[in-house]
Amino acid sequence: MNACQKKPRLNIFWFRRDLRLKDNKGLYEALMGEMPVLPIFIFDPLILGRLENASDARVEFIFKKLQEINESLQEKQKASIQIFFDEPLKVFEKLLKEYEIQSVYTNEDYEPYALLRDGKVQAFLESKGKSLKRFKDQVIFGPDEVLKSDSTPYLVFTPFSKSWKKKLKSKDLDPHRSEDHLDHVYKQKPTSLQSLKDLSFHKSNISFPGKSLYKSRLKEYGETRNFPALEHGTSRIGLHLRFGTVSVRHCVQVARENSKDWLNELIWREFFMMILFHFPHSENEVFKSTYSKIPWREDQEDFRRWCEGKTGYPLVDAGMRELVQTGYMHNRVRMLVASFLCKHLLISWKWGERFFAKHLLDFELASNVGNWQWAAGTGVDAAPYFRIFNPSTQFKKFDPDEEYVTQWVPEWKSEKYVEPMVDHEFARRRALKAYKENMESKK
Repeated sequence: MNACQKKPRLNIFWFRRDLRLKDNKGLYEALMGEMPVLPIFIFDPLILGRLENASDARVEFIFKKLQEINESLQEKQKASIQIFFDEPLKVFEKLLKEYEIQSVYTNEDYEPYALLRDGKVQAFLESKGKSLKRFKDQVIFGPDEVLKSDSTPYLVFTPFSKSWKKKLKSKDLDPHRSEDHLDHVYKQKPTSLQSLKDLSFHKSNISFPGKSLYKSRLKEYGETRNFPALEHGTSRIGLHLRFGTVSVRHCVQVARENSKDWLNELIWREFFMMILFHFPHSENEVFKSTYSKIPWREDQEDFRRWCEGKTGYPLVDAGMRELVQTGYMHNRVRMLVASFLCKHLLISWKWGERFFAKHLLDFELASNVGNWQWAAGTGVDAAPYFRIFNPSTQFKKFDPDEEYVTQWVPEWKSEKYVEPMVDHEFARRRALKAYKENMESKK
């Protein structure tokens, strides 16, 4: 830029877990300001560096959605989104040199790393006389909004859920019509996005589920959600909630009208976010210290067989193979494979949580940690330690026509199929003994 030229005056909108132009709270607030808005997205090398797979489908999904946003802005507004691959602080240092920025708008994120990152960005901007404005968008109620009467967090889901529902008002679901104000986006020469290859990633072979919510399916959700063979038995919206390509307000509105069971699942998501926010240690350590001395087996071979879907229990193996091949696993099966790892194999929930984090398209830290600790009996409002799923009974009950297992483990009725790696009754007794000894050691 020529030294005599004035820097363009504008505000920034920082996309993160909200990859949509429609009903986006932070974007709406930015667009309602007096200055034009430059939308940006930052590929954080610290986050991408944790990904082991160069064809991680989640990076591809993000990139695809950014392309869609960019194309929409170019077509309708002759504008573009700017994409960066750098540390957030360095990005804002660069932007401040190029533009006269008053404020950076973004939507809140409640995970430990995100809170630390946003705190640093806010401090930097304030040191330059700028501000970071954060808005609630990925949840209906933030982590401090649904608390007990003494202002402490709920530790049991049912009373949290009742309080959540009591607090909910129609206005909480009103859309923020950001899509109606895109003429306030900063006009600039259309830019082409980087390629996945520029980020050292490439396309995967995984297909992504759509984000449409079919009300007829949700009306039957309570009856169909436990049967993994049913293609439309669940919403399959988790990926889109994770990256904000669908509005949570829209989801809750549809759930209220069509399925109380699915509404409860959305509330569980906010419950786990609240727990991780208030108890960040639970990301890596047991929530209940009572269970801190469980003698987990660090058996790499048993873990490998679980990861590869070669346990000898058909429903467990079907779930693991579906996960690795598609990035998805049915929720009923998730509970079973988690229970199997922690209680049948007596392998730490941390190993399973990390494996799911690596493969799940809809991976959300709070829900993943919360559900794994639930299955292990070590978490908040967890399944009791003596609740141990019988994999054979679960198979008969939830895949009675053997369709799901046959799809993912075609050899299960043949001589090629592996023998069960552990006897159910032996594993059950071993787990009960280990958990009881842990509890006795705490007395």
